[in-house]
Amino acid sequence: MDPKQERQALAPLTLGAIGVVYGDIGTSPLYTIKEVFSPGTGVPLDAVHLIGAASVIFWALMMVVTLKYVLLILRAGNRGEGGIMALTALAAHAAGTTAQRRTLLLLLGLFGAALFYGDSVITPAISVLSAVEGLEIVTPVLKPYVLPVSIGVLVGLFVVQRHGTGLVGKLFGPIIVVWFIALAVTGVVHIRQQPAILAAFNPLHAWAFLVERGWQVFAAVGAIVLAITGAEALYADMGHFGKQPIRLAWLGLVLPSLTLNYFGQSAMLMRDPSALENPFFRLFPQAWLLPAVVLATMATVIASQAVISGAYSMTKQAIQLGFLPRMQVLYTSVREAGQIYLPLVNWMLLIAVVLAVIGFGSSSAMASAYGIAVTVTMLITTVLTFFVICHGWGYPLWLAAGATGIFLALDTLLVVSCSIKFVQGGWFSIAMGAAIFTIMATWKRGRELLMKSISTEDPELLPFVTALVNEDIPRVPRTAVFAVANPDTVPQALMHNLKHNRVLHEQNVILTVEFHDVPWIAFDERVQVKQLVRGFWQVHVNYGFKNAPDIPSALDMCASRGLRIDLFQTSYFVSRETVVPTAGAGMAHWRERLFAAMSRNASSVVEFFKLPNNSVIELGTRVQI
Repeated sequence: MDPKQERQALAPLTLGAIGVVYGDIGTSPLYTIKEVFSPGTGVPLDAVHLIGAASVIFWALMMVVTLKYVLLILRAGNRGEGGIMALTALAAHAAGTTAQRRTLLLLLGLFGAALFYGDSVITPAISVLSAVEGLEIVTPVLKPYVLPVSIGVLVGLFVVQRHGTGLVGKLFGPIIVVWFIALAVTGVVHIRQQPAILAAFNPLHAWAFLVERGWQVFAAVGAIVLAITGAEALYADMGHFGKQPIRLAWLGLVLPSLTLNYFGQSAMLMRDPSALENPFFRLFPQAWLLPAVVLATMATVIASQAVISGAYSMTKQAIQLGFLPRMQVLYTSVREAGQIYLPLVNWMLLIAVVLAVIGFGSSSAMASAYGIAVTVTMLITTVLTFFVICHGWGYPLWLAAGATGIFLALDTLLVVSCSIKFVQGGWFSIAMGAAIFTIMATWKRGRELLMKSISTEDPELLPFVTALVNEDIPRVPRTAVFAVANPDTVPQALMHNLKHNRVLHEQNVILTVEFHDVPWIAFDERVQVKQLVRGFWQVHVNYGFKNAPDIPSALDMCASRGLRIDLFQTSYFVSRETVVPTAGAGMAHWRERLFAAMSRNASSVVEFFKLPNNSVIELGTRVQI
C-alpha cells in the first residue's frame, strides 16, 4: 500500500477506534470525580484538593494509558493481535523454556482472562446506570424510574445482540466523536471561569495530594482508578484497528477531551461545591440536560457493546485454546469473521448484569465493585510484558526490569487501593473471575485426563490399519472422515463400523484439528496430509485461536496435497464421550463431576466445525477419568 492509500485508510480506522476502543474509558467522567470526593475517601472538597485530584487523574492517564499501553504494550503484538490471551500465548512461547514456567504463565494469563468477564458485567451496569441517573438532575420526580429505565436499556442492548453489531458499529465512531467534543467543550467553558485549575498540569500537585493523604491515599486512589478503567481495550482491540489509529485517536482527541472535562468538573466544584451531587451533568446548562442524558446513554451503550463483543471474542478464543467446552457460535456478518454472537454467553451476561444493577442499586454503590478486576488484569499484563521484553525481544534483564518496573509499582498501588473496597463490593468481580478461572482450569485438566484415558484404552492406529489392508474386507465407494482428538489411536467409530457393518470405505481419513497459541494460521500451513497405507490417510488441520474453523473447506484443500475428497460422497464419524468420574489422583472428585457436566452440555462437533448435518454419524462412548 502506497503512502497515499495508507493515509486514506487511516481516517476510517481512527474513527472506528474512537468508537470501539475508547467507549469505556470515555464514559469514566460520568462518575469518577463524584467518587473521588465521596464521603468514603475522606478527601476534603476544597481548591487545593480539587487541583491535586485533577492532577493525579491527568498523570494517571499519562503514565498508565499513554506511556504503558500506547507507547510500550502496543508493541507487544502477537502477529498483529492484542489482548490478554494473545499476550499470554506470546509470553508462554517466549519464556516457557521449562514446562513449569510455561504452565505458570498460562495460568496467570488465564486468570487475567477470567477477570475480564467480571468487567463485562460491571461495565455495562455502572455505565448505563450512571448515565440514566442524569434524569434525577433533570427533575427529582424521575428518580424512581432510574432503575427500571436502566434495566430496560440493558435488556434491549442484550436482546439485539443476535442481529449482529455491523450496522450499529457504523454509528459508533460519529456518536463517540460527538461525545468527546461535548466533554471538551463543557470542560473548556468551566475552565475559563476558574483558570486556576490549570495548575493541575504540574505533577508536584499530584505528588502533594498523594503524600498528604497518608494511609487514606489508598481510598483516594481506589476512586481515581475509575478514570483509567478501559485502558485494556487499547491493547485488546489492536488486531481490529492497528497500532497507529489507536495511538492517533488517543493523542489527538481522547486524551485532550478527557483532560479538559476532568479539569472542567474540578473548576466548577471550586466555584460551586454543591454540584458534587452529580458534577458531570451539572456542567451542562439546564436546557441541555435532557439531550446530555440521551447522549450519555448512547455513549454508555456503545461502551457496553464493546465489552460485550469482547466477551464473545474472549470466549471463542478460550474454546479454541482448549480452556472452555464447545458452545454455539453464530457468525453475524458474511464479511467480518470477528462479528460473532454466542447465545449462552449473552444470556448469562444479561442475567448477571441485571442482578448487579438490582443488587447495588446505584452507580456510587457499584463503584466499589469496579476497578479491582481491571487493576489485577493490568498487573498481570505488566508481568507478562516483562517476559516478552526479556525473552521474546531479547533485551537484557536490567532493561526489561527497568521498562516494566515502574509500571509494576503503579499497578500494585492500584490493586492495593482497590482491594480495600473488597467487602463493599469488590468481591463481586473477583468471585466471578475465580469461578470462571476454576471452570477453565477444570476443563483444560479434564481434557488432558480424557485424552490420556483414551490413549491407554484404544489400540495403536498404524499396526491396526496395516493389518486391515491384508484382510478381504468389502469396500464402500465413499470417503469416511473420522474426527479424533488423538491421531495415534484407532477411532472408536472405525472399530464400531467394522464390528457391526463389516465394511470399509474406499478412503478413510483420520482427522485431527489443532488450535495453536497464535492468532492466525496461513492457508499454506492450514492442512497436513500423510498416507498411512492403501485407503488410509491422516489429515491434520491447524487453526489459530482467531480463525473460524470450517472442516469441509479444510478437506477441500487436501486436493493440492494429493488427497482428493468428494465432499458430496463423504460421511463424517464423530464420537461424543460420556465422562464417568472415578476416584483417583487426576483431580478432585468435585472437579471431575463438573467436567462431566460440562462435557454433557458441550455444543456438538457438527455445529462447531460446520459439518453438514445429513452426512454425520455421531457415536457415543463412555470414558472413565
